[in-house]
Amino acid sequence: MAADIAVSDPEPQAYRDIRAANDRYAAGFDKGDLALPPARRFAILTCMDARLDPAKYAGLSEGDAHVIRNAGGRASDDAIRSLVISHKLLGTEAFFVIHHTNCGMELFTDSVIGDLLADSLDTASFDGTVWSNPHHGGGSPAGYAIDWLTIPERSHAVTSDVRRIRAHPLVPSRIPIFGFVYDVATGRLNEIAAASEAGRPTPPLRLG
Repeated sequence: MAADIAVSDPEPQAYRDIRAANDRYAAGFDKGDLALPPARRFAILTCMDARLDPAKYAGLSEGDAHVIRNAGGRASDDAIRSLVISHKLLGTEAFFVIHHTNCGMELFTDSVIGDLLADSLDTASFDGTVWSNPHHGGGSPAGYAIDWLTIPERSHAVTSDVRRIRAHPLVPSRIPIFGFVYDVATGRLNEIAAASEAGRPTPPLRLG
């Protein structure tokens, strides 16, 4: 007779919480007639950090704007793919790149995360200065092949991302791109002048 095998909970608490919350939300849902294009005709690229709520800091409701999120709010190839679709097929007319203070992407380098992943895939620990793996083994060197888009200096990173979007051949020069840093201690959006200047739209040439 086979020995009993302990099986982990197939439905973690997060799963149950989300299902219960969605049941409550769906019970009073009244937004089924929203249009596909965003009503306020802009897109935000921002960080996935749980302390950021774009709906609150930008005054959004369902259907208002596109919000694209990744680690750091970086202008990765996939983020630009979404921005191009946002404009070309859904009519957005302005882009906002919003990074934030105290971002985790400032706390490591490509080599640090590459080494951590090569050693173990389990969650690492951080003591305020150094990252380390509580457990070892079972890692993969695949992390060395990824550009993690870490942030050595946030103002420069915002400006760099705006410039990358601005220079992309599929982003029309007439679209304004603005750069901000959200302060997690105050809730305020602080504009990065160099970024917004780099994202200034270029008027079309008039011939004749």
